[in-house]
Amino acid sequence: MWRSPEPRFDVASAICQGGRDYQEDAIVTDFPFGSDSGVVVLADGMGGHAAGDVASKIVVTEVFSELKFESANFTDYEADIPRYLTTSAVSANSVVREHVKTHPDTRGMGATLVSVVLIENRMYWMSIGDSPLYHFRGGQMKQLNEDHSMAPQIDFMVKSGLLDPEAGKNHPDRNCLTSVILGDRVAKSDCPKTPFELQVGDIVVVSSDGLQYLEDAKIQKILNRYRRKKAAEIAGYLLEAIEALADPDQDNCTFSVIKLNHNKPVIRAIRAKPVGHMDTNLATVTRVVELDEAEKVAARVAPPAKVKASEVHSKIKEVRPVRQVTVKPRQEKPQEVEAADPPAKLAAGGK
Repeated sequence: MWRSPEPRFDVASAICQGGRDYQEDAIVTDFPFGSDSGVVVLADGMGGHAAGDVASKIVVTEVFSELKFESANFTDYEADIPRYLTTSAVSANSVVREHVKTHPDTRGMGATLVSVVLIENRMYWMSIGDSPLYHFRGGQMKQLNEDHSMAPQIDFMVKSGLLDPEAGKNHPDRNCLTSVILGDRVAKSDCPKTPFELQVGDIVVVSSDGLQYLEDAKIQKILNRYRRKKAAEIAGYLLEAIEALADPDQDNCTFSVIKLNHNKPVIRAIRAKPVGHMDTNLATVTRVVELDEAEKVAARVAPPAKVKASEVHSKIKEVRPVRQVTVKPRQEKPQEVEAADPPAKLAAGGK
């Protein structure tokens, strides 16, 4: 029985609205089967601000389109991937700015960003805002990217004894962002130039901060318990845990679970076609022609003219009565018949 080869990446995404009236998260994942690279782009629209859902869609669309355009260059120009990530974020910020100019009522809208590029077992990322990027290995989970919000400062105050742990956990400024895509200057971004190397069995979770309604210890426990399951099953268990909280203030929760199934050598890398290269050894070449030229070609290969029904004459064969032929007994030869008259045996259908 034929079995398809196991893909390098096992990926599944999930999204839920939580207790909010609208969905302001957006996510795109692209891991083509047969390719050794993939892209994840996630944006969390600023809750409570005008058109947060529009901002997240703009950011995801602009970043993903630019990364997809450069995806064929990931293999040959891997060192440029951090530049691709940065350039795509700058473009998304510019589009948000132009949208706000043409739609003044959306002033103040913004979105966080986490964009990830994986090539073989190496992971590059860029993040702006507080959407976390988790990595799980050997029973331990940690956040790889920086948290651009007031939460780290509040946690530091708690550790320093300047703030009560319960007060720090419920601090009203905990979710205030220190950097975000607003169409203005981006205060801070996180984009390491050195890739993070994954091992077989590692799990990566790209998520909005809605997943953080679960304690880190709870997320780690779920990843560890179901680490041998498919990515889709792990995503399902995370969603179940979110729903089990039944928190009326639950934020939008969007995430993607990525598992590295194997790290076998690349058989044939996907590469971009060189500029100006023309394929000349193809049996069939697709090309574009002008409409006038197409009509001329059609005229040269036009089908035969249709024949009018009035010009068609049906030819009906004449049916002549069959004359019975009697053969005298003991006569060696049957009586001859006229050549114009068909033999009785044939006329009767050969019976």
